[in-house]
Amino acid sequence: MRLSPDTLPSLRPGVQRPGYDRAALTTGIVHLGIGAFHRAHQAVYTDAALARSFGPWGIAGVSLRSPDTRDALEPQDGLYTVAVRDAAGERLRVVGSVTGLLVAPEDPAAVLELLTRPSVRIVTLTVTEKGYCHDPATGALNEAHPDIVHDLANPERPRSVPGFLVEALIRRRAAGVEPFTVLSCDNLPSNGDTAAGLLRRYAELRDPALGTWFAGNVACPNSMVDRIVPATTDADRDRVSDGLGLRDAWPVVTEPFSQWVIEDRFPTGRPAWELEGAELVPDVHPYETMKLRLLNGSHSTLAYLGYLAGYETVSDTMADPAFVRLIRGLMDEEAGPTLHMPPGADLGHYKDALIERFCNPALRHRTWQIAMDGTQKLPQRLLGTIRDRLAAGAPIDRLALGVAGWMRYVSGTDEAGRPIDVRDPMAAKLAELAAEAGPDADRLAPALFGLAAVFGDDLPRDPRFTAAVTDALRRLYAEGARAVVQSVAPSAAG
Repeated sequence: MRLSPDTLPSLRPGVQRPGYDRAALTTGIVHLGIGAFHRAHQAVYTDAALARSFGPWGIAGVSLRSPDTRDALEPQDGLYTVAVRDAAGERLRVVGSVTGLLVAPEDPAAVLELLTRPSVRIVTLTVTEKGYCHDPATGALNEAHPDIVHDLANPERPRSVPGFLVEALIRRRAAGVEPFTVLSCDNLPSNGDTAAGLLRRYAELRDPALGTWFAGNVACPNSMVDRIVPATTDADRDRVSDGLGLRDAWPVVTEPFSQWVIEDRFPTGRPAWELEGAELVPDVHPYETMKLRLLNGSHSTLAYLGYLAGYETVSDTMADPAFVRLIRGLMDEEAGPTLHMPPGADLGHYKDALIERFCNPALRHRTWQIAMDGTQKLPQRLLGTIRDRLAAGAPIDRLALGVAGWMRYVSGTDEAGRPIDVRDPMAAKLAELAAEAGPDADRLAPALFGLAAVFGDDLPRDPRFTAAVTDALRRLYAEGARAVVQSVAPSAAG
């Protein structure tokens, strides 16, 4: 039988299920980008909060591209399973906080109608870095982005996040309905501030007076989210369905660790997320920088170099002691010193936990998956840290190797001569530059440094940066990723 409200009583003993009346839920949150991460993170916090302090906080999920999630979950009335895995085993939980699903390209009018409902008080976002239609190097709106150009000309049929949100806010204003809070949960520096700037600029392009209204009326809190959520496989579906005793078309698999730090600015209310472990703080920035530089920066470094070394998953990569030493050194000696944490924050514990999480053999988090969209991720995950290190006159050896790993990866051919499926918004440009340069570090590195949207104008002019990255790329071509990692992170005996 298929997982559904009618079949919930048939779940196997030990499976956690919603502890509230789903039929009484009102849609109070709209989530744009209803992928695996949201369903393993924010939707779980909301599910738990509903069981503790019931309120009007049902989640309507909107897919901005693919109908896959809607097609899988609609027959289940939005129900799905979160499988929490570690070396000790697996715990299953059916989540009920998602009560509706839409696919924006199929019916943008329906999405706008949803966003203008007075009951909707919060719009959360996990649309990945590329969903913001911005220049990652500067954080500014890319006004030439095809979706932005389309939405400005066709505001009633938007495609982009700014297009949907600003049009909905305009309609709410006209109807006398309070603005919703926009809560970004993506890995962007100052994600709330960044979202606010992008939306305000888009609003100004619609009408200069709207930008001023937006700045004074729409709250965009910053937040930091942290949980590792690999892509669900068919084997995961089979295993979870066996554990449930029911068929779940799209469960999510994750780790025990979960963190959510939120700036507490919600003029029209919010769920009691803090009762479930979320941290409501006056300033998210230190936590956000910690996560971007320690977790995400390490993850990307592992993804590119691990993939090149022939490792399929992060845990496979971390089974190689040289990679453990590389990542610990990157965190302790290069990324960690750039952080400024509030009193009481335990960086040592956080770094220890990261190493343990990366080594979790129960999570099959593919290096190829993490390697996607590097042109959008590098500025936040590695290049900001590099800028701070250079400003302090400090070494960047491991950080430069991570950037060189990305360059070697996007060349499109692995160390055995096999093609790499490079998934990136700039994939065509990357392929063009790699084809022109060939497997030559002294040609490829300068060509990629010319991508101002990634590296800005400053880093390509700094010989400390360009020399370190080019030298690391030269070594990756000559020696291979594992040998270079071994030499950069020698054993204690060595």
